[in-house]
Amino acid sequence: MGIILFQKFRVFTPFRILENHSVLVKENKIEVIGEKGAIKAEKDMEIIDGKDLLYLSPGFIDIHVHGGGGADCLEGTREALEVMARSHARGGTTAFCPTITTAPLERIFRSLDAIREIGSSPTGGARILGAHVEGPYFSKSQRGAQNPDFLRVPSREDLEKFLSYQEAIKRISLAPELPGALEFGRKMREAGIMVAIGHSDATYDEVLSAIENGFSHVTHIYSAMSGVQRINLYRVAGVIESALLRDELTVEMIADGKHLPSHLMQFVLKNKGLGQVCAVTDAMEAAGMPEGEYKIGGLEVIVEEGVAKLKDRSAFAGSVATMDLLVRTLVHLVGLPLEEAVQLVSFNPAKFLGLDHRQGVIAPGKDADLVVLDSNLEVKMTMVQGEIVYDNLREGAVKK
Repeated sequence: MGIILFQKFRVFTPFRILENHSVLVKENKIEVIGEKGAIKAEKDMEIIDGKDLLYLSPGFIDIHVHGGGGADCLEGTREALEVMARSHARGGTTAFCPTITTAPLERIFRSLDAIREIGSSPTGGARILGAHVEGPYFSKSQRGAQNPDFLRVPSREDLEKFLSYQEAIKRISLAPELPGALEFGRKMREAGIMVAIGHSDATYDEVLSAIENGFSHVTHIYSAMSGVQRINLYRVAGVIESALLRDELTVEMIADGKHLPSHLMQFVLKNKGLGQVCAVTDAMEAAGMPEGEYKIGGLEVIVEEGVAKLKDRSAFAGSVATMDLLVRTLVHLVGLPLEEAVQLVSFNPAKFLGLDHRQGVIAPGKDADLVVLDSNLEVKMTMVQGEIVYDNLREGAVKK
């Protein structure tokens, strides 16, 4: 770290693009933003020149990612988390929630031990915000790629154990219609953890009960959740319709261009509004790796045609995307303006997690989590808290 001046960049705030602006980073914070020539170069200041062509974006925040670079956070080791952090930093991720899938409770808690141990210490890549516990409290009918052998209903004993890890957990997903799920969600929310509806067969009334008990988010909309169904001849809304209707709920979508077609992503954005949606990778260990056979949560997975599937090809099994791919998909496939696409991967996820006071925005006093993009929206450099952790911009730089 030190003093670094990014000069002559097209800067995303991300609410607008500031043409030909400079950003001064001092230690781990953004110090000043100014127009061309407003910030003078000084001795011992490192200068990175955007030449009025490169973009400078807030760092990307992935709140749902299982693995990458051949590592899965369910391995329960610091080494696996660091491999994930370095791998996803190459795609512009500066902060992430390592996501623990359904597994035996002892494996889940071992993974939480590793996340708690690493805390906020440097990883050599993206920083860890805290775990996303995705399972094991899900509907069997909506399990998707969750291992059915380890699905269960929440108990008081389970709740107390998870609460003992509250400083290591940032968010949790569960099906609110399960016995005990509302109390579980309410207590987790009281502990400061974001609670989401996921892998759920809930009806509209059950979703309302979830909202009343602290659920505020919906995990990977359209994936593994109920839609309209008939109950005693009458149509009843499911999780999908409830998520789109209720302003109390924010949503995430896997914007890799595989899980959802462009028209469904456009439909979500039109109904929810830009500020209520974020994009996630839901990436598994094969992200950044060659196609082939892998595992997720003990299930065999095959990666082909740019997506992960269960080996029998009955369901998707996460993605192999990185956050920069999501930006390109949102721009080129969905048709969003570039600054709006960036908002979905930076400010919005920060806001949903209550971190927008220091992350997701380029402004004085914010954390120096930054990404340099070229005109093709490829990542050229990633900075995490003032430290360059990936560099494909400067001649002779070592790519980490």
